[in-house]
Amino acid sequence: MSLKKKSVLRDWVESIIIAFLLAMVIRAFLVQAFRIPTGSMRMTLIEGDLILVNKLIYGAKVPFTKFNLPAFQQPKRGDVIVFIYPEDTKKDFIKRLVGLPGDKVEIRGGSIYINDKLAAEPVFNQIYYYNRGDFALEGKPITVPEDSYFVLGDNSASSKDSRFWGFVPKRNLLGKALIIYWPPQRIRMIK
Repeated sequence: MSLKKKSVLRDWVESIIIAFLLAMVIRAFLVQAFRIPTGSMRMTLIEGDLILVNKLIYGAKVPFTKFNLPAFQQPKRGDVIVFIYPEDTKKDFIKRLVGLPGDKVEIRGGSIYINDKLAAEPVFNQIYYYNRGDFALEGKPITVPEDSYFVLGDNSASSKDSRFWGFVPKRNLLGKALIIYWPPQRIRMIK
């Protein structure tokens, strides 16, 4: 094999390795693609939507460690978040953030009440929320523990969420859903 052929082969191998490493860094720290598997977030997200999630915004996890990068902003009520499912750490879930640490959350008459006041965010006023599960009993508000969040699916009639299994620990946050990028007719920012 000539020196020139070895050089071309080496260039190709180096390019592939660099591209792979760059893709892994982007996926681990910046943005990751996810596919929506169920209708729990209808009509915001529907089955088969492909979305991009900003992993850097809340402080991306450093792979193979328990550390996170510094956050650019704290999660806000109304954000659509992706997190590690507390009951099965091999699964990622996507839901809307309703309760922040220390909030008293109650579902009353199909509406969300935060600290005894009707939730002000317009997105919550467009959905009827059902009192289902041990963490959403009518007349029994719950308080979100420190370093945890209360999340609900936008399709309240068909969502397994905090009403059933409780709270999402802060350490389980993966990122904020940004955009639907596929299918083409559904391309939009996620609100």
